[in-house]
Amino acid sequence: MCLQSSSESTARSSFSFTGWSSSCSALLSSCKPAVRRGSTWRAHLRWLAAFGIAHGFYEWGDLFIPIQAEYLGAASMKMLYFVHKVLLAVSFACLLQFGVAVHPSSKRGIGFHWCTVAVFLFWAILVFGMFPGEFDDPEWRRNSNALARYLIGFPGSLLAAYGLRAHTYQRIKPLNVPMIVQMFQAAGISLGIYALVGGLIVPPVGFFPGNVLNVETFTGWVGIPPLIFRSLVGAVIAFTIIRALEIFDLETERRIEHLEQQQIINAEHERLARDLHDGAIQKVYTAGLLVESAEWIAQPESEVGKRLKRAVSVISDAILDLRRNLAELHAHTQVPGKPLALLLGEIARNPNYNSMVKVSVETDLPEGKAMSDRRTGHLLAIVNEAMANAVRHAKAQMVSIQAEDRGEAFHIQIQDDGIGLPSGFTDGYGLRNMRDRARLLNGKIEFNNNKGLLVTLEIPWKD
Repeated sequence: MCLQSSSESTARSSFSFTGWSSSCSALLSSCKPAVRRGSTWRAHLRWLAAFGIAHGFYEWGDLFIPIQAEYLGAASMKMLYFVHKVLLAVSFACLLQFGVAVHPSSKRGIGFHWCTVAVFLFWAILVFGMFPGEFDDPEWRRNSNALARYLIGFPGSLLAAYGLRAHTYQRIKPLNVPMIVQMFQAAGISLGIYALVGGLIVPPVGFFPGNVLNVETFTGWVGIPPLIFRSLVGAVIAFTIIRALEIFDLETERRIEHLEQQQIINAEHERLARDLHDGAIQKVYTAGLLVESAEWIAQPESEVGKRLKRAVSVISDAILDLRRNLAELHAHTQVPGKPLALLLGEIARNPNYNSMVKVSVETDLPEGKAMSDRRTGHLLAIVNEAMANAVRHAKAQMVSIQAEDRGEAFHIQIQDDGIGLPSGFTDGYGLRNMRDRARLLNGKIEFNNNKGLLVTLEIPWKD
């Protein structure tokens, strides 16, 4: 009987370790590209991976620690049991921190980020202050286990489930890739289930609800230990998130490639538009003036005069056609008549950007002050270029946009936390395009390394 119990314990612990630690180690590996891509929410997944690994070692400790009783003294065993329960609380704290980190709310204060530490300290005060006892005492171990699940594991699982769901609908769904949304929905549902089987089902304790709903009563009702359900849920979470990240990688590559292609196309349109305006249109207009002056010299009713009159008409039509072509080349810089603050906010909410970096916008602009549509179009093109650079090259996780009114001038800064510009760097296609637009607006633009790349643009409000 003892041998059978030991085998069952080994199977349960090994299954749990495989379901959480191994799966989440793979999850950690899948999160490594977040450093390269600068996807801040992917970086947050390391908290979920840390939870799986720490919790796997905790479950393994249920088998490992009793075996050490034959070789270690009482003091060493007490220390092992102490570390064992602290590891459980730490694992749940990682899960809670994942929920805090992935929560997409923009109104979180500093205290929101410290709630994990506060909850962990509250658990420690209860366990070591209000429920004192020897660390190797079975009753103390059961109480500390139950309190860790009630105070940290249960709310942590619910917050992680809600945060992942909210993040999916706010940041991922606008990408219009249903497979990613479905994977994250499944992961969120699994976290909600874990809140029940991992946060409410505790060892038998002398207080409610653990004296009613616990491991023994649940196993008696269902016939399956809750540990099996926890491990299955862990495997589902790891699989769905890893699968979602694989799809997200492909979608990210596609979108980055699209951004680069669009950048090249827009820059080429700008070059053609400048050449058309400064070259062809001016030459045709000059030719029209010459022909028109010749028409005035010629006899009105003469054959030469009639031909010159038709030539002036044809040249005028040609100028109108060239101007229409010029307007089409500038179509990507035309914007609807909206306030600048609203337009900058739309850029921040663009799923091409905010699904890969966290974007914040701060504006201090008077309501009645506005630029012409042409100037606004060039300004937004510069901002979009800076955002695209942060996504494609800078390996940034956060981008901050700050715009303010400085009397006759409009001032804006775009700061990312990426790698900045390398020493000896020469302007690429995108930066040259940004400088050209700034010159067209009679403004000045600067690129400086400041814990990332800082783009500073100042332009007059009016032409």
